[in-house]
Amino acid sequence: MTRTASEPAVAVAEAGSRSRALGGGAAIALTAVALALVAAWHLSQGTSGVGAGELLQVLTGGGTDDARNVLWGSRLPRLAAGVAVGVALGVAGVLMQTLARNPLASPDTLGVTAGSYLAVTAVAAFGIAVPLWASGLLAFAGGLAAAGIVLGLAGGAGTSSTRLVLAGSALALAFQALTSALLILFQEETKGLLAWGSGSLAQLNLDAALRALPLIAVAVAAALLLSHRLDVFSLGDDLAKSLGVPLGSTRVSGILLAVALSATAVTLAGPIGFVGLCAPVLARLLARWVPALERHAFRLPAAGLIGAVLVLGADAVLRAVLGAAAAVSVPTGVATTLAGAIVLVVLARGLRGGSTQAARVRAAARSARRFWITLAVLSAALVAVVILGALAGNTMLRTGDLALWLQGTAPPPIALALDERAPRVLAAILAGAALALAGGITQSISRNPLADPGLLGITGGAGLGAVLVVTGGLAGTVGITVAATVGSLLAFALVYGLSWRGGLSADRLVLIGIGGSAGATALTTFFLLRADPWNTPAIYTWLSGTTYGRSFAQVLPVLIVLAVAVPLVLAARREVDLIALDEDTPRALGVRLERTRLGLLALAAVLAAASVTAVGVVGFVGLLAPHAARALVGARTARFLPTAAVLGAVLVGVADAVGRTVIAPAQLPAGLMVALLGAPYFVWLLWRTRDA
Repeated sequence: MTRTASEPAVAVAEAGSRSRALGGGAAIALTAVALALVAAWHLSQGTSGVGAGELLQVLTGGGTDDARNVLWGSRLPRLAAGVAVGVALGVAGVLMQTLARNPLASPDTLGVTAGSYLAVTAVAAFGIAVPLWASGLLAFAGGLAAAGIVLGLAGGAGTSSTRLVLAGSALALAFQALTSALLILFQEETKGLLAWGSGSLAQLNLDAALRALPLIAVAVAAALLLSHRLDVFSLGDDLAKSLGVPLGSTRVSGILLAVALSATAVTLAGPIGFVGLCAPVLARLLARWVPALERHAFRLPAAGLIGAVLVLGADAVLRAVLGAAAAVSVPTGVATTLAGAIVLVVLARGLRGGSTQAARVRAAARSARRFWITLAVLSAALVAVVILGALAGNTMLRTGDLALWLQGTAPPPIALALDERAPRVLAAILAGAALALAGGITQSISRNPLADPGLLGITGGAGLGAVLVVTGGLAGTVGITVAATVGSLLAFALVYGLSWRGGLSADRLVLIGIGGSAGATALTTFFLLRADPWNTPAIYTWLSGTTYGRSFAQVLPVLIVLAVAVPLVLAARREVDLIALDEDTPRALGVRLERTRLGLLALAAVLAAASVTAVGVVGFVGLLAPHAARALVGARTARFLPTAAVLGAVLVGVADAVGRTVIAPAQLPAGLMVALLGAPYFVWLLWRTRDA
């Protein structure tokens, strides 16, 4: 029998394929062993004092009734929930990263988790009694809507990492604002959802996990059936089409499966953050040593098992460090979010490019006459907002009442109301001006039109510093001011230092800032949940941005910082204009680029910190106001920054007044109102620049 010349090559190829399969199978087996070891450690922990030996006796058919009750009523339900959630999020992350062709895509960065959480919270807030399967469908609908919106805004599959993460972050902020509003307005109906909202494995019994596991198994099996298509899909649209892969149905099927897995995880254990990002990344890193993991038939189960290891490992480490009793109050999602933030920073550090791209938002040239007219109109609007803020509230006052108060002759009820409202109005407008100024500086210096102090981790660091002081019992004005300032400066220094890699890349700066902000948020939640439960609602409201209970002493730091910052920025207007162009022009004209950039960004950090001491954590102002100012008066620093400051003051002032009156006597924090007002603008901005 003769042998053709191609037979040796075929034999070698088949041998290589078998070798890769064995390598992939061995990697999955080792991961399963690691999961079994972590699961055993996880089972041995708990608050009951039942040890591993007693549990082993139960598993072998013996043991006491107490040990049996602990195992089946507490330990196994928590373990099953951790495995189910980890597998679901790990597989969902692989699907999203492949279909978006983006290593930073995940249920968190696509806003899926936030959308699912909002849907579940809304059901609880409005008292709608639904079975578990219906809650899963609602979570699925919310997550699917979020994923569709984010991919549409970012420009579809294959969009840049920065645009995808920014679109997801913006939508997540909007959904979180809506969720926070529901948590504040319906405190009784949503009791317990705050801790659950950070991801908790606590279960009453095995029922929920047993209902979720079959759904997850079916979705994972369906994903495995798509594995060959996904392998070809990841090569690019043109090649996939030429090889006969139906792009549309593959993308739709994969996204539906990913959202179904994410929604099931949210329904079971709440939004456990960043597992869907970390698990696929670790599986991809393992592919350097096990090439078989490049194939989705192996990567999908490997990422699922790694996700389960991450969730159970984070839960076990948390209980080992804090103790089982203390760890009860800290959601597992806090630990996974912190780990995910680190992974995001590491990935962003790997981005190439030492110089930033020019800003892609174009601002038409405007005349000086237009600038002065615009500034005059906005100043008049600011005066109107101040008057509105003083008169509006639980009890509507008249301008005559305000005049009497200014003269010191107002009746006691009116004087009491205005004494309470005046510092609130002043805090809102000064904090708005500081945030807008900080946002304008950040956008110009980083040359990223989508950056603001919140996205760069500055406000997150300030909020963390302030919460550390409040929960530590040092909640005085001086303590909060100092802590918020130190927190923002440390966060800024960390983000700036990690972003520097032979130059400052705008994409790298924003992505690392988002990672830093997520880490600060996780730590803030950690300290918040470990604080005195009686203080939790007040602290949570403060973190949502509020002027409630403000005094003139808390307003004074913002006034001082603004009084110093405005002249400094206007004096450096030439340098800001030059740095906003590119890297080479300022150097050619004698500007000390890095020194000037560092000083201006530090000034933005101080401005953001000062605003936090006055109104808490408020987002979107540093993004909205500078953009609107450029559209009105052009991009010259001497014109758009003062205009942005006045616009920011008007925006936060209006948000504060509306939040105090729209559902009076209850109140919505100004930060939530700004997020609800600002999110649509950011959506429009991303839509407008999606083809850039």
